[in-house]
Amino acid sequence: MRIKGLAILPAIVIYSLSTYAQDVTEAYNLSNLTVQGTARSMGFGNTLGSVGGDFSALSVNPAGIGIYRSSELTFTPALRINSATGDYSGTTSSDNNTRFNINNFGIVLTNAHKGKRYDHRSWKTVSFAFGMNRVADFNHDYSYSGVNNTSSATQVFESDANKYPGDAASAGPSSALGYMGNQSGLLVINSSGQYASVVPFTGGVNQLKSVHETGGINEYVISLGGNYKEKLMLGITIGIPSIYYNSNSIYTESLAAGNNAPNPDNFNSFTYGQALNITGTGINAKLGAIYKFSDYFRLGVAFHSPTYYSITDIFDPSLSSNSQGNSTYLTTNDALMENRFDYHLSTPWKGVVSATVMLNKFGFITADYEYVNYKSMKYRFPDGYDYGAGLSYQQEANDMNQVIRNTYKGASNFRLGAEGRFAKYFMARAGFGYYGDAYSETGKSATPASYTTERIDLSCGLGFRFKHFFTDLGLVHSMYKGYEQPYVADYSNVVSGLPATVPTAKINYSINNVALTVGVKI
Repeated sequence: MRIKGLAILPAIVIYSLSTYAQDVTEAYNLSNLTVQGTARSMGFGNTLGSVGGDFSALSVNPAGIGIYRSSELTFTPALRINSATGDYSGTTSSDNNTRFNINNFGIVLTNAHKGKRYDHRSWKTVSFAFGMNRVADFNHDYSYSGVNNTSSATQVFESDANKYPGDAASAGPSSALGYMGNQSGLLVINSSGQYASVVPFTGGVNQLKSVHETGGINEYVISLGGNYKEKLMLGITIGIPSIYYNSNSIYTESLAAGNNAPNPDNFNSFTYGQALNITGTGINAKLGAIYKFSDYFRLGVAFHSPTYYSITDIFDPSLSSNSQGNSTYLTTNDALMENRFDYHLSTPWKGVVSATVMLNKFGFITADYEYVNYKSMKYRFPDGYDYGAGLSYQQEANDMNQVIRNTYKGASNFRLGAEGRFAKYFMARAGFGYYGDAYSETGKSATPASYTTERIDLSCGLGFRFKHFFTDLGLVHSMYKGYEQPYVADYSNVVSGLPATVPTAKINYSINNVALTVGVKI
């Protein structure tokens, strides 16, 4: 089997018109996590490193379980409202969608000593918790379109066919794209005996890409912790994250109005589609501590181990064309491709340092600093893996992991949050988050200008607390930019229209996540 890079998922990506995943961008997107648990935590920006007393904290600093004084149940439904504006070759297009999710559910069971037992015991409380926090959301729709007269996506088929001409002619395992381009009439053999695109792109072609993505990562947590002498809170969480991602992307190319370039092969249009499904399960551990220096100040630290995933990709490309006087439709089976691949991924380790200032009965102000070592991401491919260049699975995994180390660096994230109590039962919250750039200078040099993974979060929320019942409403507004090329070819194997230029689409994302938590004390 030969695997070629395909950047996927909703973060900032370079898209390659290809058939598989397992590249440096997939590793980043499956590692770029933000807890989206309870509405209370969302309201103050998920600044959970030293506040505690909230189920979401178990996925950030499990020592927060030591703040609990009673058992409770929580449940958090949410709406994610997405907006994306794509600019490509001077043309702007917009997409919007709304998705319903479950951000959180969980139970905390607390044994809190009272009276003389409280006075005589060093461990004032011990708590056990089980439940789920959503830590990534992949729900996005976006599109972009424009006219291009510098290149064509069929040059990707052309490159593949010229690299493996025998397989392109007879559906061999190394040239699925080349074979599909050849069979669909998008390639011809020129006078030099090489494959060449039939698309007269120098006169202008309409290019459109649209993507529909769903899914997320839900982390199931098992946590244990306690409160030692009202000074030190300790906790541990075993996390079991579950990945589900589904993408349907469509790329279409057709003759632009006024295209007067020679068109001897009567090219009209083609559409390349790809359905991609990724599922996986992993395991990790989180350790945390919170120390109360006084009733007014506490400090928290936490360490997250890498998550060790087992992942399955299932991919189904298709190609339809109207060229050389024929209409053709090809699928995975026509190209004799394997459409399933099982592999392993380990995500980065993470460290969190946090401080909270308590404002007596009036609330608190809290801040988190988070460091994520993206350079430490690693793939492991199964026995028998072949990249089409005679490399073993271990050689190719080592090469891919070296690219990861060259492309990424450690990223610093900052969160700031506050909660104010304005009446006996009423609280208001606000938060801010900055998620730093994960790309190294080497990584940026190989990507479009201004390429970045920076994100800004603004949040607010309200809460009501009663003796046995509580409810919270939280909103997080996220803003970030994506830069994407609809196709990337190995131009050393392209013979039509060199040198080629592929425009870069700029995508502005605006995301609102609204959640409502209901909970009961038990």
